[in-house]
Amino acid sequence: MQEVEILPERKVQDYRSTYNDIRDWLRREKSGKEAEESKIDWDDVVFEIDLLKSQEINLDYILELIFEHNQKAKDKTALVEEVRRVIRASIGNRAKESLVVDFINETDLDKVQDKVGIIDLFFVYAQQKQKTEASKLIVDENLNEEEAKRYISISLKREFASENGTELNALLPKMSPLNPQYLTKKQSVFQKLSQFIEKFKGVGGQL
Repeated sequence: MQEVEILPERKVQDYRSTYNDIRDWLRREKSGKEAEESKIDWDDVVFEIDLLKSQEINLDYILELIFEHNQKAKDKTALVEEVRRVIRASIGNRAKESLVVDFINETDLDKVQDKVGIIDLFFVYAQQKQKTEASKLIVDENLNEEEAKRYISISLKREFASENGTELNALLPKMSPLNPQYLTKKQSVFQKLSQFIEKFKGVGGQL
């Protein structure tokens, strides 16, 4: 067994990141015309992606890694580069990349005493960012504030945004469904809400 060559951790992360890029591309391909003409065996690709997901990197691990790397070297640029690599290798946390990077850049990591401390500090930071970005999204898109907050809260609890039901329609700006711009607006808002949910699901807090 000692003669078996083990891939370096960084190389493994690169492979996982590439698999995740394929996963995102797969979603787009399967929903387009190209899927009808493609000769790729999608079942094999999906199997490999599911296998990768079974080895998922969780958020606590990423935060603990930040603490450890900062203890060894006080270099935020190098730390951000390493953390980006790890996050992109994680299916469940890829959408949190900008959130975690902002946390690193805006936090005095030298004051953090231990791994538990950095986890607690991150969640406080993330919950505040969640409030700020939710308010900005509501204002920018001219959404019904009460309905939008209700929709976001429900979506965060179930960890995905949905177009089903009337909740999405209720939060949209007053506009006739017959208006040609209505469907475009609805899709645009839904995409932004979906990205928001992916970014902040699991961080807790109240809007």
